[in-house]
Amino acid sequence: MKNKLLFIPILAFLLLFPANTFAQEYTSVASASIKNTVYEHDTEYASRVKILKGYLEKYNSPLAPFAEDFVIQAEKHDLDWRLVVAIAGVESTYGKAIPPYSNNAWGWGVYGENVIRFTTWSEGIETISKGLREKYINEWGGESIYEIGSIYAASPHWANSVNIHLSMIQKYALSDTGNTLSLSF
Repeated sequence: MKNKLLFIPILAFLLLFPANTFAQEYTSVASASIKNTVYEHDTEYASRVKILKGYLEKYNSPLAPFAEDFVIQAEKHDLDWRLVVAIAGVESTYGKAIPPYSNNAWGWGVYGENVIRFTTWSEGIETISKGLREKYINEWGGESIYEIGSIYAASPHWANSVNIHLSMIQKYALSDTGNTLSLSF
């Protein structure tokens, strides 16, 4: 009987406060996460693609047609769907300032005369996403942008810059009231 009495308030709480909430909020430095959330709804996937495409078009980025690749690779490698775009924002103004013929908007393996080139933007997006997950997160233990930044970039301000770009993408997403994204990023 005691267990049944405990069950009723718990059930009432769950009914009054469901787990899936589709409100929107701004990100902060504390939310500079690298982890992607598992998304249950195709509308969220489509919203992310639409947001990234519109955002990149706003900056006349050559990466805009590859918005879906960013979302696919983020989900495949369990990353925040904005992360690889934000890094491209910091490293190359979203693909506009890159080494010639490189399709490398992320500064990946670019130092001195050394330049890693990708045959397509899609290959670059996939390589960076996979590399972030496998090397920087799984192998080297980076759990935040700040921990990744200490390995990824020479600048001590890199992680803050990436976080600014994450916030800019989020602000753009919030400016379109037709988007419904979950609170978790």
